[in-house]
Formats: sequence, structure tokens, C-alpha cells
Amino acid sequence: MSALDNYLQRKSAVLAQRRADFTASPEKATVRIQARSWVAGEAGARPVKMGETLFITDSAPALAGHGLGPTAPEMLLGALASCLVHTYLIQAALLNVPLDGVEVEVQGAVPMEGVVGLPYERPPQIEAIVYTAHVRSSAPPETIARMHQAVEETCPVLNTLRFPTSVVRHEAKEG
Repeated sequence: MSALDNYLQRKSAVLAQRRADFTASPEKATVRIQARSWVAGEAGARPVKMGETLFITDSAPALAGHGLGPTAPEMLLGALASCLVHTYLIQAALLNVPLDGVEVEVQGAVPMEGVVGLPYERPPQIEAIVYTAHVRSSAPPETIARMHQAVEETCPVLNTLRFPTSVVRHEAKEG
């Protein structure tokens, strides 16, 4: 018996129900999400509300922050790590892969020249993003490889980073 068997059984049942719901009503297959952030007073920290959860993001002291929370680039890497872990859980449930655990580590680099007002050749963005997935399972290596491939194909945050979508700024109504 694997450590996550009970969870994966629940996950399988929920996924089966979602597939049935989406088949009956395809318009429900797209979930709308949002996040919101603002400056929290003179400290410069930026609360971020995602769903019903509030996080505090901040800069490091080197950029006049107080280190009260992760930086925005760290949040992006954290979102990728979390989405990858969740996608491993989903694929394990779909493929009947026994799991004892999954841990994903994501690393990247942020060239800061343009961020701090120095000349830059390319727009600043997180680069050299690499992830390592540690999967603990009694499944044979070919089954784990099939799961890795399925995760690579179906992780929404990974695919957004690999195949960027447009991001459009709407004009705010100031009042």
C-alpha cells in the first residue's frame, strides 16, 4: 500500500465526476480565476489575494523591501512547483500509479539590469527555469516515465510558461 492511496482514490473519483460534468456541459470545463495585489502602506509590501487566501509579497532589502514574504518571481516559481506537484497527483490518479510522495524544486535566475534602471538587451524576465521532480513510488520505471510525460503535457502553469499567452493591460477607471 502506498502512502497516498486514500487521497488518490478520492482524487480519481472527483476527476471521474468532473469529466462527466464537462462532457454534459462543455462550457463548465473552463474555470475563471483571478488574483489582486496592492501596496500596503509605507512598507511597500504587496498583499496578494488569490481566491479567499491572502499572501504578503515583498522585496528583499536590496530593493528597499523588508523580506516580509516571497518576491513576485519567487511566487511564480512557487506557483509552478505547486502546479507540477498537483499535476503529478492528478496523473497518478488517472494512470493508477501508486505514490508515496512527490516533491518538486524549481530554480531560476532574474537579470536585474532593466529592473533597476540600467541598460538591458532583453526585457527582464525569469530565465534558466529548471525543475526537479522527486517521485517516490513502487511503480516500474516505465510507468513513472509515462507519468512524467503526462505531467509535461498537462501542467497548466508549465504550459503557460512554455507557450506564453497574451497578457493585456486594461485601462483602469480612476475615480
